[in-house]
Amino acid sequence: MTPLLFIPKKIVLASASPRRKELLARMGLSFTVFPSNAEENTEDMSTLPAARQVCLLAGKKAEDAASRLQHDCLVIGADTIVVKDGRKLGKPQNQEQAAAMLRFLGGGRHEVLTGVALIDRKMNYRDTDCERTLVEMMRLTDNEIKRYTDSGEYLDKAGGYAIQGLAAAFIPWIEGCYFNVVGLPVNLLYTMLKKYLLCAEGMEQGY
Repeated sequence: MTPLLFIPKKIVLASASPRRKELLARMGLSFTVFPSNAEENTEDMSTLPAARQVCLLAGKKAEDAASRLQHDCLVIGADTIVVKDGRKLGKPQNQEQAAAMLRFLGGGRHEVLTGVALIDRKMNYRDTDCERTLVEMMRLTDNEIKRYTDSGEYLDKAGGYAIQGLAAAFIPWIEGCYFNVVGLPVNLLYTMLKKYLLCAEGMEQGY
């Protein structure tokens, strides 16, 4: 596949998420996966706006990976959270937590926010941005929640559901970027990469 952009250095995805890996591959980019070891501890960020929080966490993940890599590269980090009525939802730790999240999200609309970070240590380049998508989930019965969580699909998913999987049946409406809900806002990343290339071009020409 011919990429829409040519990035003249190694690209590293600081995430073990198979969804992010798949979406980045769809852009036609060649990259390697080097998962971040940064802890997703949000306790000290609980008072921050959700958009600021995901940008900080995405940056933290990218920075951790970049600090452990010796070669010249561009590192991409990302973090996703779900927000409803001011309550921020990360990844459920077990089936009971996932069921509680689905019960809370059902019958209304919530926001999905993904922060994206680009770090190039050699260029001393750092950029972060956030995508926001509004999602409506139908009200779920206890039986539907039980059947869904029994599938195990909630694992490693912010908000406890995967829009690209079985949970697609629960979503009657979204406004915004679908890929953002999957885990990586492709158009936002593409825009950020174009900005990065312009900066790299300017540095080469001595601007």
